[in-house]
Amino acid sequence: MSRTNRRSFLKTSAVATSSFFAAPAILRAGVGPNAKIGVAVVGVNGRGASHIDEYLSDERTEIRYIVEVDEAVANERCDDIEKKQGVRPTPVADMRRAFEESSVDIVSTATPNHWHALTGIWAMQAGKDAYIEKPVCHNIHEGTALIAAARKYGRMCQVGTQCRSSAAIGEAFAFMRGGGIGEVKFARGLCYKRRASIGAKGDYAVPANINFDLWSGPATLTDPKCTRPRFHYDWHWQRHYGNGDLGNQGPHQTDVARWGLGIDTHPTTILTYG
Repeated sequence: MSRTNRRSFLKTSAVATSSFFAAPAILRAGVGPNAKIGVAVVGVNGRGASHIDEYLSDERTEIRYIVEVDEAVANERCDDIEKKQGVRPTPVADMRRAFEESSVDIVSTATPNHWHALTGIWAMQAGKDAYIEKPVCHNIHEGTALIAAARKYGRMCQVGTQCRSSAAIGEAFAFMRGGGIGEVKFARGLCYKRRASIGAKGDYAVPANINFDLWSGPATLTDPKCTRPRFHYDWHWQRHYGNGDLGNQGPHQTDVARWGLGIDTHPTTILTYG
C-alpha cells in the first residue's frame, strides 16, 4: 500500500468511531489483496478488540498480524477474524516480529499505557504508520520521544479519542463559538461512572498463559506479580503500567474542555488537588 493511500486512509477514518462503515463480506472479497492496507493490531484483549471490529468493517484494510502476550486471547481473536475476513492473521507474542513484515503497513495499538510510546516508536522505525489508543504515552518524556521519532522517520502517528469524532460535540462547539451561550471563559471536565470497586491491594498470581517479561516490556523490572485480581484491567491502578483513572478516562474530559475553549497550546503550569 502506497504512503499516499495510507495518509488518505488515516485522514478519512479514526479507529473505534462511527466514521468507519460496515462492509458486507462480498464487497470485501471484491477488493484485490494488493490494494488492501495491511494492519497489525497490538494488544487485543480490551480496546484492541474494538480496533479489530472497525478494521474488519472497512474494505480497505486486512488484519494480517495479531500481537498478544496472552496466547488464548490471541487465538480466539484470530479465529474470529478468519471467519469474518476469510484470511487468518498470524498471531505473535513479540510485536517486533510483526513489525519486520513488509505486508504490514500500519500498526494499531491498544496495549497497557506503559507500552504505547515504544510500540509507536518501534513501528515507525520499521517504516510503519502508527495509530495509538489514548493516552498517547505513560509520561511526558515518552511523548516527546514519540514526536521526535515521527519527525525523524517521516511517519504518521495518530492518537484517537472518540469524542473528537462526535458529531454532537462538534455541533455544540459550533453553537458556542457562534455566541449561543455568550462568552465562555471556563470549562470543567467531569465524568461519573458506576465502576465496580477495584478491591483491596493483594498479591495475586500472574495467569500461567501470560508471558510476563513481554507484557511488562519497558516498565520497571519486577518479579512477576499482580497486585489486583483482574490482570488484564487492573494494571491501570499500578504506577509502573497505568496512570489511574486520570490517565484512563481523564484524556477525554481534559481534551473536550480544552477543545471547547478553543485552546490549541499546551499549559506551562498545572495545579492538582484531592
